[in-house]
Amino acid sequence: MTGYLGVDRSLTGRRWIGPTPEVTRLSETLVQRTGLPQALCQTLARLGVSCEEATGYLEPTLRASLPDPRSLRDMEAAAGRLVRAAEHGERIAIFADYDVDGGASAALLIDWLRQLNRSATLYVPDRIDEGYGPNEPAMAALAKDHDLIICVDCGTLSHGPIAAAKGADVVVLDHHLGGETLPDALAVVNPNRQDEDGALGHLCAAGVVFLALVEAGRQLREAGRQGPDLMSLLDLVALATVADVAPLRGVNRALVRQGLKIMAQRRRPGLVALCDVGRLSTAPKSYHLGFVLGPRVNAGGRIGKADLGARLLSTTDPHEAQAMAERLDALNAERREIEEAVRAAALEQAEARGLDVPLVWAAGEGWHPGVVGIVASRLKELTNRPAIVIGFDGEDGKGSGRSVSGIDLGASIQKLAAEGLIAKGGGHKMAAGLSLSRAQLEPAMMRLTELLAKQGADRLGPMDLRLDGPLMPGAATPELIDRIETAGPFGAGAAAPRFVFPDIQIGFSKRVGASHLKLGFGDGIGARIDAISFGAFDGPLGAALENHGGARFHLAGRLEINEWGGRRNVQLRLEDAAPVTT
Repeated sequence: MTGYLGVDRSLTGRRWIGPTPEVTRLSETLVQRTGLPQALCQTLARLGVSCEEATGYLEPTLRASLPDPRSLRDMEAAAGRLVRAAEHGERIAIFADYDVDGGASAALLIDWLRQLNRSATLYVPDRIDEGYGPNEPAMAALAKDHDLIICVDCGTLSHGPIAAAKGADVVVLDHHLGGETLPDALAVVNPNRQDEDGALGHLCAAGVVFLALVEAGRQLREAGRQGPDLMSLLDLVALATVADVAPLRGVNRALVRQGLKIMAQRRRPGLVALCDVGRLSTAPKSYHLGFVLGPRVNAGGRIGKADLGARLLSTTDPHEAQAMAERLDALNAERREIEEAVRAAALEQAEARGLDVPLVWAAGEGWHPGVVGIVASRLKELTNRPAIVIGFDGEDGKGSGRSVSGIDLGASIQKLAAEGLIAKGGGHKMAAGLSLSRAQLEPAMMRLTELLAKQGADRLGPMDLRLDGPLMPGAATPELIDRIETAGPFGAGAAAPRFVFPDIQIGFSKRVGASHLKLGFGDGIGARIDAISFGAFDGPLGAALENHGGARFHLAGRLEINEWGGRRNVQLRLEDAAPVTT
């Protein structure tokens, strides 16, 4: 099949794929029946939105999207136990994972309890010393001093640690893939339990916690009492949903859409401080949650103090928030340096094995466990293959993996654990973690390669670049971008639209920093747009466009608004280009 606009191999080596005939027909029907702009209709059609659904889709509401929390098993018991503990002043502990989802989940509960004039003990395990999830010493110690322990973003596979929490009730609010049996907890609320239907399997842990608080609010109302303000908590749910790469469909889309509105009000000191250190001059969008705020919250769990992110998100003190945000910003910069060193070594090792295989993997002594997941993600993006990166400390290794669409990595990792090929492991379809010994490394990776090949990972081709259609420079206005944004928020499972500007002329181009490219282009009849391509000189794209020699190109990327000095200008986030050949 010939690529879109005849591009079978772009400057970045990708084939371009345009809208299918079905999507094109639907977009044309949407234009005729709704009167919406063509570019917006192309986006809606690609997302599968019909003419009848268009109005509701562009204005999603939680009222219409929120599922009944009681559709999840154990929900009534979990929420009821939380309400009883809050009303009777019981001692509550929150055991949270060290990533954004865990930190936001903990902050949700802390904020909710604070509105009821209650407090909770926060416990976040150290990534290096304790690893992921509950452990027996920590749970036993918490049980001595608390009546209720709530495990968030973890706990579904923690049979031993939960059994060790003698004398305390344990509630699990999680979303990771469940095993054949559940731990002996008072309640395990998880849409990815094996006895659930999976209808809410796209929720992150913070989404599960929010549903639990919705159910708790209902129980309070039924008892004639007023519950906390749940809408004020949606900024935390939005951050976790995007940062955990949960698909932005169904209720997730409504949660993020409403959460961004709450975040724009700048009421939560921790998020205000994060936006400030991230130098955000406008209200955050989903992109900023995933690439500006999320990495900074994660930095504490990766290479710093594990509970720093959760504490930042839950603090009410602006001065404390500023200090913690600055610390996380510094840790994030340090994390990037560590990540780059591990990335270079891992890539060299993976290339030696070959990148056109069902599983791309690398392992090394002293690789920081806080960055192996990010490096695995980089390898996955480079190869369009599932990737595992493992750091060893002597004989003990801790690794993290990332997968591609259609390949369930979490289930395969769980199978390795069940077969005794690794010490432990689990996760979900797109991401997983594992622990193993040096002796287990080669057999485990061989077996994992077999399991992923059975799912078709050996038949994946180079990643194509999917385009929503053509756009002329004169049509790309701030007003059009505002209209397109109503189809968002965009992210996992609902990619932001990517347009191509065909047969254009580059007006100027210059290198920015070590690897970025800035350029201006137009159609030759007056309209002109600026573009920025980050990391362009890490590959052939930068040199080809900088030294264009007057040649004409097709330019592909995502539209955004660059706000500077009170003015709003269109900018193309340039991702790829191809020379015009006819």
